[in-house]
Amino acid sequence: MASLGELERAVMERLWAAGGPVPATALRDGLAERGIALTTVHTVLTRLEQKGFVVHDDARPRRFSARASRADHAAELMHEVLGQAGDRQAVLARFVGSVNADEARLLRELLAGADDAAR
Repeated sequence: MASLGELERAVMERLWAAGGPVPATALRDGLAERGIALTTVHTVLTRLEQKGFVVHDDARPRRFSARASRADHAAELMHEVLGQAGDRQAVLARFVGSVNADEARLLRELLAGADDAAR
């Protein structure tokens, strides 16, 4: 999976938060504190489309949306990192050892649900 630059991440955060298609002008307005031109927003959206993060509709003006949810993106990154690990067990052990009690409980519940679904 392609990585995101700082501006790409800022655009994606706004797309994920929007929950639906957004025109580039609204994204530019949401990034007003950065003083970004509309052409820059279009360039970033084009790059994000090429990387597979964004899709657009055929309306005028075009509206853009995230291809996948923030959770899907994070899960894909986790799979990518795990896939690159020389010792997956060590990485998983380190991760599990770093979570707090509530996260550990949630992991146990999710794993138990996955086991039930597999049966």
